[in-house]
Amino acid sequence: MKEISILALVCLIVNGCVKNEANPIVKDPDFPGENVPEMVYDETGLMYTSLDSLVMAGYQGWFATEGDGSDRGWYHYERAGRFEPGYSTIDFWPEVNEYSQKYMTAFQYGDGSPAYVYSPYDEESVDLHFKWMKDYGIDGVQMQRFVVEIKEENVKGRRHFNQVLSNALKAAKKYGRAISVMYDLSGCRSEDVAYLKQDWEELQAMFKLFDNNENPTYVRHNGKPLVTIWGVGFNDDRNYTTSDVDHLVGQLKGPENKVSVMLGVPYYWRTLDRDTESSSALHTLIKKVDVIMPWAVGRYNGESYANTSGGVLSEDIRWCESNGIHYIPLAFPGFTWGNLRQDAALYDQIPRNEGDFLWKQVAGAKIAGAKSLYVAMFDEIDEGTAIFKCLRKSEVPLNGSGKFMGIEDGLDSDYYLWLTGQATQWFRGNGGFSAQKPVRP
Repeated sequence: MKEISILALVCLIVNGCVKNEANPIVKDPDFPGENVPEMVYDETGLMYTSLDSLVMAGYQGWFATEGDGSDRGWYHYERAGRFEPGYSTIDFWPEVNEYSQKYMTAFQYGDGSPAYVYSPYDEESVDLHFKWMKDYGIDGVQMQRFVVEIKEENVKGRRHFNQVLSNALKAAKKYGRAISVMYDLSGCRSEDVAYLKQDWEELQAMFKLFDNNENPTYVRHNGKPLVTIWGVGFNDDRNYTTSDVDHLVGQLKGPENKVSVMLGVPYYWRTLDRDTESSSALHTLIKKVDVIMPWAVGRYNGESYANTSGGVLSEDIRWCESNGIHYIPLAFPGFTWGNLRQDAALYDQIPRNEGDFLWKQVAGAKIAGAKSLYVAMFDEIDEGTAIFKCLRKSEVPLNGSGKFMGIEDGLDSDYYLWLTGQATQWFRGNGGFSAQKPVRP
């Protein structure tokens, strides 16, 4: 038998995994001639050993401010280097009353008082977000890691995402929230896809990801630590291929099947049309992974949801079950990107309808037989899909000739956290839920 890999040896030392000669022999086409026992991990003390029944949100964590120490300026807030009336990419404004660290902007409210924002570069801010997850009963988040921003030559970007991940891992442990890493391939080239493997291995060492004591809430699935790769199979002329991702999956799993892999795929992945490349290579790849999550943001609105998803969810689930794949549908509260796209017609493009739209998707997924749910997103205020606390429409700052959207005035700023928490209860098997949106006491 080949020598135990360096990664396996590290895992043994930190008590995250063990090898057993009686384990199934794995044959991997990316490693011809290598027949080695499948990796088995010790799951003692771990809180999340399966994606079953979990409701997790995506966590962007890409915002930065002047003065937060990241040296990135108003990153993901500003336009053309300016964050002031008329120059903004965000459509929603965060409600910052509970943050211990906040930053004054050039924006003002109608009474002339200054408007503030937060930065996830601050440990206290991320800690607060995970506290909210616990308070409202949301299982946790998948931490977005944008490959084009973490390459070695992008020193500031890499430092930023490492800091945010460090903040999140501490908070996840503190509040007992599920956490995992999701790589986003947007903007990548083939060589960038290959770089992901290097970064993933560095994270394991840097943060002791597989150490049960250090990270007891890092998600496992099918007996392996989970890593997600988002953005494969889309037909939007990306500069990498399904073959690139297929090879990467083989490298990440290795001959020992070291990890569980979740893929973020287009909404019409099964039929290979509309937003999806017309190639069976995507199906071949999907059959090699453990989990898929189709991207539904922007694929329907409150009026078209039933017609769009009617035959999609149940058929998707049936296909995945027959091929041994865990299927996770996506739900999002609404969508707006008037400031991001500088187009007033795109404000409130997909209305939230006071939570009706989000609950339609929650109910549709649950009734179709889904075992888990992914909510996009926890903190995405650029496209207005955030579920965390944001200002209501009547409370937002002024924005020159533009405007900011917000949570409906008849709701509290925490309403979408509460509603997502209700979805979590339903997916955990608690009774009393139906297609009828729950009423908040």
